[in-house]
Amino acid sequence: MMRVLVVDDDPQIVRTLQINLRVRGYAVDTAADGAEALRSALRVRPDLVVLDLGLPDMDGLEVIRGLRAWTPVPVIVLTGRTGNAEKVAALDGGADDYLTKPFSVEELLARMRAVTRRRLSPTGAPAVRIGRCVVDVADRTLRGGDPSLRLTPTEWHLLEILVRHEGHLVSHRQLLREVWGPSYEGSTNYLRQYVTQLRHKLEISPSRPQHLLTEQGVGYRLAAEPALPEDDPGARRE
Repeated sequence: MMRVLVVDDDPQIVRTLQINLRVRGYAVDTAADGAEALRSALRVRPDLVVLDLGLPDMDGLEVIRGLRAWTPVPVIVLTGRTGNAEKVAALDGGADDYLTKPFSVEELLARMRAVTRRRLSPTGAPAVRIGRCVVDVADRTLRGGDPSLRLTPTEWHLLEILVRHEGHLVSHRQLLREVWGPSYEGSTNYLRQYVTQLRHKLEISPSRPQHLLTEQGVGYRLAAEPALPEDDPGARRE
């Protein structure tokens, strides 16, 4: 289930979006101001943010900057500001799309689907083989291996980053910032714990990992194999 964070101080718009998104199978969280939005994003890890710019405590551009400090989550601006300067500022600031009020719910849904397709493009997050499993982080599925195997949302988030950078070293700091937020950049114990969990779930020999590799004192690197067409097509969706 895709999770959407709606950030708007207009209760009517929030209610309209809640009803329409939930009917279509989305999980919806809401925030009425910028500070609440940033806290909620860190807590619930949404898959997409729908953001008004005219918030009571801060400008929506500040919220975008706050999000972009630690997460690439797609952001669609939904606002009453119609000027080109505001649109350019939002897109340059890190928004993925911009829709003005009044708006069509169907158009918003179409833009959400388009942004999600771009973000989850197979070229950015390919399916890879790790041990006995084929892991597809784009749609969070596992193929092969133990049928009872499940990954937590945090494990998926960590794995997604490593898959995006497959073959390259990713520093402790970058992983901690993207998965847990900037205030956790020194908390390598969190990272070590979750990498150990992933190894026990995915590696054939967790004590002698072949895929989730440690670069001592620096970070981690994923050495995976591309998924092949003949790999087991049966998938377990998380």
